[in-house]
Amino acid sequence: MSITLAADGAATDPDVRDRILGVIDRWAPELVGLSHSLHKEPEVGLEEYRSRDKISALLRSAGFEVAHPAGSPATALVARCGSGELVIALCAEYDALPGIGHACGHNVNGAAAVGGAVGLASMADRLGLTVKLIGTPAEESTGGKIDLLRAGAFDGVAAAMMVHANGSDEVGGSSYALALWDVRYTGKGAHAAAAPWCGVNAADAVTLAYQAVGLLRQQLPVGQIVSFIIHEAGQAPNIIPAGARASVELRASSMAGLEKLQEAVRRCLQAGALATGAELAVSQRGGEFAELRQDPGLTGAYVQAMATLGRIPFDAAGAPRASTDMGNVSQHLPSIQPMIGYDVGGAVHHTPQFTEHGITPSADLAVLDGARGLALAGAIIAADPAQRKRLLDQAGARKLVTKPHERPQK
Repeated sequence: MSITLAADGAATDPDVRDRILGVIDRWAPELVGLSHSLHKEPEVGLEEYRSRDKISALLRSAGFEVAHPAGSPATALVARCGSGELVIALCAEYDALPGIGHACGHNVNGAAAVGGAVGLASMADRLGLTVKLIGTPAEESTGGKIDLLRAGAFDGVAAAMMVHANGSDEVGGSSYALALWDVRYTGKGAHAAAAPWCGVNAADAVTLAYQAVGLLRQQLPVGQIVSFIIHEAGQAPNIIPAGARASVELRASSMAGLEKLQEAVRRCLQAGALATGAELAVSQRGGEFAELRQDPGLTGAYVQAMATLGRIPFDAAGAPRASTDMGNVSQHLPSIQPMIGYDVGGAVHHTPQFTEHGITPSADLAVLDGARGLALAGAIIAADPAQRKRLLDQAGARKLVTKPHERPQK
């Protein structure tokens, strides 16, 4: 991806820039306090009631109208300020991981998005904007943004932005398409010594499937990953296991690749059932995550904005890493999810060590600089005639006829 800098326009006018930065500076204690509070009381996906309420309260005090979008998860929210024709959405994540809290830095993500919305809203009338803050739960599990897309929360939005916590500043990266399956084998219990031949061993079925997937990995194309864990495979050694449960996570560099990978893995699961006589049931947990597409125009505006803050993000275009439901948003409308960096002591995402660095002074600065970068990028785009027209034209032509990446489950 080539990075194109947005044209220099009213967004770099000292009045606009200073107003945005001044508003964010005034709200800095509340934004940092929000990040710390989210971190202190982590909530997993679809249980983020306290987190939702904290964000809602801050936005109301900043003059936003806050509502729950119909048809979306109970812990989602949509806040709105301004009445301009160009609608820019900032996505706030706030779910944590089970047992290890905010090990993906969503307290930083969420607080930065809130700050960006508050800062950009201060110039909404001058820039002809409507600013939406969309609270997106369950990114780590079922994919709240997919539900919000289906519920229409992104209808009319011309561009969507967020930042993600990281050990360095990056732009342009992609992500893996992802699907998560819950797998169950049902067999027949029997005495393991007196009459094992009367049983149908579900543990054998899940073991064979696990081994088949392991063998499949040798021949998977680059960019395809399968993760497999077994939750249960019997309760006592003297009973032939009548049931077994597992979870399988599938990733590919594109939705097309993900579909082919699912076909191959399903054959492995069916092999376990065929060999043992157990019954197989596969259900998908949440929606399929699409690969992330970063919009060059929005990326250029963000790079320009961060340069004014003394941050020069690394261009991470190339191989995907991790997965995000922001990918589904990006498939539907121009979007960005740059990485906002802070000192994580060499820790990687989804570890307790990453959690520990989420409320340091460096992380607090990332909250504020992330907010500043998002707000200034939105202002740059709004003030650039060519970019503004592009986004408005695309928004006008876009119709949500079929829901993005929603396919019947097989």
